[in-house]
Amino acid sequence: MTGPISGEDRAKTMRWVKVIFVLLVGASAGLITSQGDASLKIVVGAVVGGLLVGIALVWYLFPDPEALAPATDYEYRK
Repeated sequence: MTGPISGEDRAKTMRWVKVIFVLLVGASAGLITSQGDASLKIVVGAVVGGLLVGIALVWYLFPDPEALAPATDYEYRK
């Protein structure tokens, strides 16, 4: 039987989720802009803007790992 997920593993996974989320928002902004036959400067600007919006969304939407599961070790099984 496996034990609980360590705090280090939880934090590492959450970092990856945040990075992928930011990249997804930035890429989608660029793809939407490129569908409108925009110039390369506009598409790059949209990607940069999308990345900034993604960072703001991650900061607002995703709590720190301790807020997600504050119990450590076997406390949650009691």
